[in-house]
Parts: sequence; C-alpha cells; structure tokens
Amino acid sequence: MANYDDLKEKAKSVFSSLADVSAEAVRVSNEKARALARKAKLNAGIANERATIRRLNVEIGAKYYSLNKDNPDEALRQQCEDVTAAYDRIKAKQAELDELNAPSAPPCDDECCTDAACSDPNCSDPGCECHSEEDAAACTVKDAADDAEDTASDAVHNEKDTQY
Repeated sequence: MANYDDLKEKAKSVFSSLADVSAEAVRVSNEKARALARKAKLNAGIANERATIRRLNVEIGAKYYSLNKDNPDEALRQQCEDVTAAYDRIKAKQAELDELNAPSAPPCDDECCTDAACSDPNCSDPGCECHSEEDAAACTVKDAADDAEDTASDAVHNEKDTQY
C-alpha cells in the first residue's frame, strides 16, 4: 500500500504544481492581454490626435492664406505665391472647360455646304441662301449618291435574307 500512497501523493503534487503553473500562465496572459489592449487604445488615441493636428494645420494654413495672401510674412511668401499660382491655373482650366461645355450653334450638317456662317443645323435645301449654286449642285450629286448607296445596301440585305 505504501507504493500506492506514494504514487497518490506524487500525483497530487504533480497536479498541484500543474494547477499552480496554469494559474500563473493565465494570470500572465491576462496581464499581457490588458497591456496589449491599453497599448492599442493609446496608439489609436495618438493617431486621432495627429489627425486632429493635421486638420487644424490645414485650417490654419487656409485661414492664413485668405487673410494674408496679398501681404504674407517673408517666411511664407513662396508658399502663398505657389497657392495663388495654383488657384490661377485652376481658374484658367475651369474657364477652358466652361467654354468647351458651353452650348454652341451646331454647324450646318450638310457636308457639301462651304458656307462657314451657316447657322441652320437642319439646312438641306440647296436653294437656301447659305448655299451657293456650286453648293446646290454638290448637294444634289451627294444626295443622289447617298440614295444610290442606300438602295445598294438594301439590295445586299435583301439578297442575304433570301439565301437563308
């Protein structure tokens, strides 16, 4: 029985040591987890404060520029001139864009019309004042050619339809 009692005591001792080690491991893990959580929270707070500083620096710069663009301190003169030049480039590009987007009178859609001043976008009357006699003749020839092309195209499509 002595062997059994010794074995039983050794087992109790091992399990007790194991429990102590496990408890210590859990305690250390909890401490490390708390420390990591605190570090993450502090890093997030620092990042938020840096973002606030960046935003405020931008606001300060914009306010300084708007108040002092005509007479900046010597230390900031070049930056203010660069900002003014950038605004000028934006203004020029916006004016060009506005010009390109502005509606304009479409030119005459008759390809045979040589009158650049023609303002009627639907001008197809060869007798119209925007057409010279030469333009009228060219329009008549062009119209006849267009009709012939349409007729030929229709004939080709009809021929294909009857083959199938």
